[in-house]
Amino acid sequence: MASAPTTMAITSGRNFWCLCSSILLVVATPLVAAETKLFESVQVTPASEYTFGIEGPAADLDGNLFVVNFGKPGTIGRLPAGGAASEAFTALPEGSVGNAIRFDRNGTMFIADYKKHNIFAIPKGSSEPGVWFHSDEMNQPNDITIARDGTIYASDPNWKGREGHVWRIAKAADGTVQGQVMSAPRAMGTTNGIDLSPDGNTLYVGESSSGQVWSYTIRGNALTDAKLVKAFQPDTIDGLRTDITGRLYVARILKGTIALMKPNGAVEREIALRAKEPTNLAFGGGDGKTVFVTQRQGGFIESFRTDQQGREHCLQRGRC
Repeated sequence: MASAPTTMAITSGRNFWCLCSSILLVVATPLVAAETKLFESVQVTPASEYTFGIEGPAADLDGNLFVVNFGKPGTIGRLPAGGAASEAFTALPEGSVGNAIRFDRNGTMFIADYKKHNIFAIPKGSSEPGVWFHSDEMNQPNDITIARDGTIYASDPNWKGREGHVWRIAKAADGTVQGQVMSAPRAMGTTNGIDLSPDGNTLYVGESSSGQVWSYTIRGNALTDAKLVKAFQPDTIDGLRTDITGRLYVARILKGTIALMKPNGAVEREIALRAKEPTNLAFGGGDGKTVFVTQRQGGFIESFRTDQQGREHCLQRGRC
C-alpha cells in the first residue's frame, strides 16, 4: 500500500516533465523558424544613425558591415557582426564624401568619393584612407564593383544631363593605377548600381533616369553585346547586387522593395522593406546569405535572409 503513492509520484513527475518539454518545444520552434524565415526584412539599427546620404554597404570577412555617412557626410560607420547599433570607423579627407564601398580578395576596402572624384583604399587592419585613383574627368564616381583580378568598374553618372558611362580602373604592368571610360555600343542613361556576374564576364548596370537594367559583355576596355535585362519605372532604381547563381537584387527606391530577378529579367519576387527609400544593399553574415539594406528614409540599416550567398562574399573567400 505504501508503494502506491511513490509510483504515482514518479508517474506524475514523468508526465509533468513530458508536458513541460512539449511546451518548451512548442514555444521554441516558432522562434527558430522566425530567425531563419527567408525574405522577411527587419530593422537592425536605430533611426537617424546615418544621414540622407546613407549608401555603400559592404561587409568584410569578419562580418562587420561598413556604411558611408555615419552621423555626418564624409564619414564611414561600422556595424559590428551581430550588432544592433553602428559606431564610427573613419573619416575621409576634408571635402570628400563616400557613396560606395567594396572589398577585394585581400581585404582592402575601396571607397568611391563622388565629391572629389577619388577612389580611396584602406588596407586590411587599417582605418586610414589613401587615394588609390583620381581623375578630374570623372563626374563622380557613384557605385563600384570589383572583379576577381582586382579590376574596379565604376558607374559615373551625370545627373543633370541624365546620362553617364562606366570606368574601368586597374593596375598597369608598371604598377601604376590607370582608369578610362569604357566604350559602349549605346548611349547610357544615368549610370548608378553596378555589379558583375559570378563568372566575371558580364557587367550589369542600372540607369536611374530610365529605370532600366542593362547587361554588357566585358572585352578589355570595351562593353559589348548590350542587352536590356529589365525596365522598371523611371527614377525608381538605385543600387544592385548579384548572388552566386547570377540572380540580381535591385533596390527599388521610392517603392520600398528589393526586386529579386533572374539574369533574363524575370522577377522572382519583390521583397518588402521596412521603409520606402532603399539606396543600396550588400551580402554579409557568416554564410553570406544575409542581405543588408541602407534606408534613406529613416537613416537606418535593415536586413533579410536569402537562400544564396552573394557573389562578393564568395569572391572575398577565394571560392569564386
